[in-house]
Amino acid sequence: MATAVYPGSFDPVTLGHLDIIERTAKMMDHVIIGVLQNNSKTPLFSVEERVNMLRSVTSHLDNVEVMSFDGLLVDFVHQNHANVIVRGLRAITDFEYELQMAQTNRVIAGDIDTIFLTTNLKYSYLSSSIVKEIAGYGGDIDAFLHPMVAERTREKFRERMTAGKHQ
Repeated sequence: MATAVYPGSFDPVTLGHLDIIERTAKMMDHVIIGVLQNNSKTPLFSVEERVNMLRSVTSHLDNVEVMSFDGLLVDFVHQNHANVIVRGLRAITDFEYELQMAQTNRVIAGDIDTIFLTTNLKYSYLSSSIVKEIAGYGGDIDAFLHPMVAERTREKFRERMTAGKHQ
C-alpha cells in the first residue's frame, strides 16, 4: 500500500493546499497530512485548530487523515509507515529549497522518496502568509480559502483586534 505524507504548517490551509491534497489522494492509497508544530514560530491558529480545519475540509476524502507532528519529518514518515513525501511547488524559488530538503531527507532516510506536484496555475501565487497579510488589513480572502477557513481566519483577526483594544 502506497502511503504519502503531505507536511506543512497550513496556517491557514489554502485552496492551493487543498488542490495538492485532492490530487495526492487520487494517486495514493493513503495520505497523511502532517501539520507541523513549529515552536520557533507564532502561528495564527493553534496546531489543534489547524488539524480540525484540515479534517473538516478533507472529510470528503476517505483515504486522507490529518495529524500533527514535531521533530524530523523523516521520523514522522517512518512512524506512520509511509514511503513518500509530497511537496507542492509554486515557482522555481520553491524548487530550489524543496530540492535541497528532499536530498537531505534522502541522505537521512534512503527509503523515503519525495514527489513534487506543481500547483494549479490559478493558485501559483497563493501562500498562507499572503492570505494572513490580506486578512490582517481586512481584505477579501474568500477567493483563497474554503468558506469555513475564511470565516475562522476573519474571526481570528477580529479577536486580535478586540484584544488589542483592551490592552
